[in-house]
Amino acid sequence: MTHCLILAAGEGTRLRPFTNDYPKGLVTLLGKPLVSHQISTLKALGIEDIAIATGYKAEKFDPLGFQTFHNKFFDSTNMVESLFAARSFLEQAQGDVLISYGDIVYEQNNLEAVLTTHGDIVVMVDDGWLDLWSARNEDPLNDAETLKYGKNGQIIELGKKPSSLDDIKGQYTGLIKIPYQKVADFISFYDRLDHALLYDGRAFEQMYMTSFLQLLIDAGWMVMPANVNHGWLEVDTVEDLQLYERLAAEEKLNTLWRAHE
Repeated sequence: MTHCLILAAGEGTRLRPFTNDYPKGLVTLLGKPLVSHQISTLKALGIEDIAIATGYKAEKFDPLGFQTFHNKFFDSTNMVESLFAARSFLEQAQGDVLISYGDIVYEQNNLEAVLTTHGDIVVMVDDGWLDLWSARNEDPLNDAETLKYGKNGQIIELGKKPSSLDDIKGQYTGLIKIPYQKVADFISFYDRLDHALLYDGRAFEQMYMTSFLQLLIDAGWMVMPANVNHGWLEVDTVEDLQLYERLAAEEKLNTLWRAHE
């Protein structure tokens, strides 16, 4: 059995006014909430054990009917804290665990790539990232992050500020798989971290997920890419939403992502 935890605690201030009354993960894209797009894709591959880590306007997720875990410090913490607000979900898992950001959508074949890739940790990496970033930004380097590979194809760096396109062999997308046999080690690794240290300049409670993944890499974990080419979107701003809706109206969005029917 594969389990999935959707991290949807964020307030989504850059998506106002859409997030005035709803959390970021419930903003609609093509008439359907972001997390509902994900849930359709997950269920299409038989993944039914889905939980949501909530924060901002948490009660808005209740009608979906899924188990929720509340990060009550959502307004002062980050993704890693939302993940471990659902610690019991990880501990009770009887199979691989998917962790997905709540502000992304992805195609079924992308999810299949993640499920069938082996590693201590697997992350979905978009090899065609530049097309999406160029559509979203005048300068793709403004919002992109580094991603570099080692000699065995493993990821050796991610989440840093790139100095050139050469620093970006693909783009981390916010979809992660922890194989069942590594879940306990994953939790233990988190528990051993020093809360007094800064992580990429941020307090422990505000650590980015990429910083946590980099710590695993530096500790010798084989973090492997599930390489895809398009087939996913990130919705971070009003401009993103407007762009995707416009491309869909022009029948051009399919080159980047196809909604699950």
